[in-house]
Amino acid sequence: MRDSKYAVGIDLGTTNTALSFLPLEEEGAAPEVFGVPQLVHPGEVRPRPLLPSFLYRPHPAEFPPGALALPWDASAADVVGELARTRGAETPVRLVSSAKSWLSHPGIDRRAAALPVGSPEEVPRISPLEASARTLGHLRAAWDATVAKGDPALALDRQELTLTVPASFDAVARELTVEAARQAGLGDLTLLEEPQAALYAWVEAMGEAWRRRVGPGDLILVCDVGGGTTDFSLIAVADREGALALERVAVGDHILLGGDNMDLALAYALQRKLAAQGRQLDRWQLQALTHGARQAKETLFGDPALASAPVTVPGRGSSLMGGALRTELTREELEGTLVDGFFPRVPASARPASQRRTALTTLGLPYAADAAVTRHLADFLGRHRQSIDAGSAPGLALGGKALLHPTAILFNGGVMKARELADRVVEVVSGWVAEEGGAAPRVLPGGDLDLAVAKGAATYGRVRRGKGIRIRGGTARAYYVGFERAMPAVPGMPPPVEALCVAPMGMEEGTRADLPARELGLVVGEPARFRFFTSSTRRHDQVGTVVEREGELEELGPIETTLPAGGGAAAGQVVPVRLRAHVTEIGTLELEAVDQGGHAWKVELNLREQPGAGA
Repeated sequence: MRDSKYAVGIDLGTTNTALSFLPLEEEGAAPEVFGVPQLVHPGEVRPRPLLPSFLYRPHPAEFPPGALALPWDASAADVVGELARTRGAETPVRLVSSAKSWLSHPGIDRRAAALPVGSPEEVPRISPLEASARTLGHLRAAWDATVAKGDPALALDRQELTLTVPASFDAVARELTVEAARQAGLGDLTLLEEPQAALYAWVEAMGEAWRRRVGPGDLILVCDVGGGTTDFSLIAVADREGALALERVAVGDHILLGGDNMDLALAYALQRKLAAQGRQLDRWQLQALTHGARQAKETLFGDPALASAPVTVPGRGSSLMGGALRTELTREELEGTLVDGFFPRVPASARPASQRRTALTTLGLPYAADAAVTRHLADFLGRHRQSIDAGSAPGLALGGKALLHPTAILFNGGVMKARELADRVVEVVSGWVAEEGGAAPRVLPGGDLDLAVAKGAATYGRVRRGKGIRIRGGTARAYYVGFERAMPAVPGMPPPVEALCVAPMGMEEGTRADLPARELGLVVGEPARFRFFTSSTRRHDQVGTVVEREGELEELGPIETTLPAGGGAAAGQVVPVRLRAHVTEIGTLELEAVDQGGHAWKVELNLREQPGAGA
């Protein structure tokens, strides 16, 4: 490990980004939050604990000269942070938001300049990868200007860096996140799943008292609902040779459902109210109304005494619609839309509803078809009950249960700061567990849900140096590579594809595995396609396990590449090889094919759009 002064944790969020740090040489030092300098008004830079993950692309004449200057960049042309968010609420056509969600979208070229989606040609576009790099680059520049102050040893890229990602991010999305960090000048870092970071923050905040709060047999549900995603993880508390151990046993799917959806739902409710008053909104005004609804939501949830909060929408043109439109969000509308709409009371047997798709659609994020968080949670607890047995989760009471029974809940994510929403989750889960004779889960006391992930990531940097308890888990999914089975040609029937497990669920970062000997051939010197698959439930597969029906797995984007002929092989030749896999320290997957002479071809499971393969 490098000689760093600080362990730094970065939470690159859909809505907000945060940075926390702690000195590595100070025993027992608590993580601190870095106040990120950013523009809060034109010409005014102030530190804030959160850096809103928004990028605003102003018109060249929109601000007076010098109004966007930063202490480290006097000629900045774009805006990141608080001013970007507020100005974007007024002119959403120039606002890049939800870059993190776009970065994980497998259906688009995440290197292509596509954001803001639907903006006119005059607005310069940017790729999700570059937008994420801009946010991280702002953090790096702000730290270097205020903490390092010219001392290379204190520069951010010289610290023990941990960057968090949703537990549900697959290997492609993780690699893209790492690439964004590299573009921002942060090349040497470790990835950590956000729910694990939240639990590290809780353990750190509780001190030794955490051992009295949980014990062997406990199953902690980390319920993380942020601005753009809903993440579920289950972490078991086990007894390992007389000492408490934490082991992640299940991770949910990547669900694009969060505060963004809720803000839009509130905006539609307010739009209907305005329409009833004879006021119609165009597309861009609806976007501005969405930002206003978010601000009103945060105001009402932050002050239970308030009955309503005002919402203002900028006008357009010189007609009757030219002036600003004003309405209000009432507490009744807030709770009716969010509590009952997104966290309904449903039975344990409930599952997310699917939606029949229209053949043509606009380019957009693959949002969850069902907005009910509680239905997704019921599916998660029921589905993973089918894949977990006592051997894979020692100490848990599983017999005769239709779903897993959390004994404790740790909330995370800005959405769950709302007491009304957290209470509904506890109520619903308690009802499910009670129906099967279980005890209601207790809520683990948490700190600031906006900052817990960053603090936990900083704590993890110290844990990696052997100071503190480490959550065991490894890869959240099993990974497979597809291969064709040799068979005679049959008209209309392609050769069947089987999937070979190259990295089982729980494979630890930094480990390598040689696959059992198998007759496989590698096509070199001409275009070929690698197919990769994954599963979050096949926890008993081992390195070398073959899954004959690829439909049992989820397919990732293929890697199209031409592996160079080498080691005496001619172009187009099929070379006998054996495979070995490497899960890197940052949690990405590398696959090597080695011929009999020891020549190796490496394929990195990273970008669908630009494969990383070579000799």
